[in-house]
Amino acid sequence: MNRLDHIREFYDLLDWLAIVSGGARSLGETVRSSPPARGVYFFFEAGEHRTDSGSGDRVVRVGTHALRPNSKTTLKGRLGQHLGSRSGGGHHRTSIFRLLIGDALLSSNALPACASWGLKNQARDVARNFGMSDTDLKLQELPVEREVSRRLSAMSVLMLPIDDEPGPHSRRGWIEWNAIAMLSNENKPPIDPPSANWLGLCSQRVHVRRSGLWNQNHVDEPYDAGLLIQLKQLIQQA
Repeated sequence: MNRLDHIREFYDLLDWLAIVSGGARSLGETVRSSPPARGVYFFFEAGEHRTDSGSGDRVVRVGTHALRPNSKTTLKGRLGQHLGSRSGGGHHRTSIFRLLIGDALLSSNALPACASWGLKNQARDVARNFGMSDTDLKLQELPVEREVSRRLSAMSVLMLPIDDEPGPHSRRGWIEWNAIAMLSNENKPPIDPPSANWLGLCSQRVHVRRSGLWNQNHVDEPYDAGLLIQLKQLIQQA
């Protein structure tokens, strides 16, 4: 089997997962529900469709949580960090997904410039560097955070329960790694490329543009086709 065959089988398995789990739901609905404590998630974005591996929506991000020993982060908590606050804001310094979307929005000139966006230090340190208070920094970044929240709330997510212990060698991390590496188009003949209007094409992050995913890690790495066997086993247990 080649990569196209693997991706076709991958989406067949996700279709099966959707049936047994009740289907993909909006990010907001997912966070408000009772998701499994641990797992891997797959995001879908309006307007992003498969064009080579079959019909239907293409995955635009794969992720998990608690990859550090003794981490207490839950799947619900991680998805909540991506979604943002009830007021429509959020904290992109706790969510790389939010950071990447905000970066692409700013690069596309869809929003006024925000020089502090994406700086990795704690917010109070960033504020100090810009000679402003924490409150002023939040106000400066709020229009971007709100637009990021709006975009994310329109996406849907499918969850695969995997209840293993936190740590860098978890089964969840292995599934995430190989799913990203398989779907990524970076340094490979493109399969199911993003639409011409996909926001990620405006990203300053080369891995996002080249992969066609809202991911940076693992996009330029080889994948293990044993992923498909593992997915099948996990879905049977779901």
